[in-house]
Amino acid sequence: MKAQILGIGHALPERVLTNADLEKMVDTSDEWISERTGIKERRIADPDMATSDYCYQAALMALEMSGITPEQLDLIIVGTTSPDMPMPSTACILQEKLGAWNAGAFDMEAGCTGFVYGLTVAEKFLLSDDYQYVLVLGADMCSRFVDYTDRNTCIIFGDGAGAAVLGKGEQDFGMYSTFMGADGRGGRHLSIPGGGSRHPASEESIRNGQHFIIMNGNEIFKFATPIVEKVAAKLMSKAGLQTSDLDWFIPHQANMRIIKSAIKRCGIPMDKTLVNLEKYGNMSAAAIPVALSEAIIEGRIKKGDLIMMVAFGGGLTYGGILMRWGRDDANVS
Repeated sequence: MKAQILGIGHALPERVLTNADLEKMVDTSDEWISERTGIKERRIADPDMATSDYCYQAALMALEMSGITPEQLDLIIVGTTSPDMPMPSTACILQEKLGAWNAGAFDMEAGCTGFVYGLTVAEKFLLSDDYQYVLVLGADMCSRFVDYTDRNTCIIFGDGAGAAVLGKGEQDFGMYSTFMGADGRGGRHLSIPGGGSRHPASEESIRNGQHFIIMNGNEIFKFATPIVEKVAAKLMSKAGLQTSDLDWFIPHQANMRIIKSAIKRCGIPMDKTLVNLEKYGNMSAAAIPVALSEAIIEGRIKKGDLIMMVAFGGGLTYGGILMRWGRDDANVS
């Protein structure tokens, strides 16, 4: 028996912020952004929307595909660094929106690795007899924490949410291997210093820009490329498979240069790599589930395909999932 994704969904804001738009806001250009990141545009959340609102839309889509009702859910896990508020958790807010009254609910803060962490934790619950269905979301509204005068960060991030309903699968389908890791020594390279107990919100913290994303891009690049290779090797080794067995690779959508460097090191061809970075930018925890959801809906991923997902993010965190897709069109296998 393996944990298996029974349904997938995603939600994106309607507003599109293009590189041309950013040229009017900050000292940058489409050529500069495209060359350094591979991003052309990103989605920006509406002012009256919160993370839980996009989670709700993505969750409804995933539940419909899975054929599972909210009342059947045993657990809701939301991977996010942009919760609606410090308390209650976004997962509890989502539980109320869904009416999933039989589910436990909590958030996970693992930066861009949030969805992969969530899937890994969900798998462990599903391997017990006490849990049958778990809803996992990766969702972030990075635009709320971006300084649009900082050309090094404002060009990168976008908003979105992805959701997956997990249950118990049999035969050869489901999760073959999972892996989570972290290196807190690099936490300072990607952070939002203000708003917590260390630097609570104050006039000074706002004046000092401590509520914006702070990123050392060079250090993130140096961390990301070898860590993707390390995670991929661990996933394959645990499953007794080779990267040549892969049908699809879904990396975290942080930067096109990182993706190309990572797949070269892993020996994964570009035509087996799913990338939506150009359209959406870096959606943090939402990046991988949105890419997976779109590929499923477009029919690119077929039943029996072997998929690897690898993420890295603030913390610094990293992790991955290796699974075989077990759905055929709208029918749960």
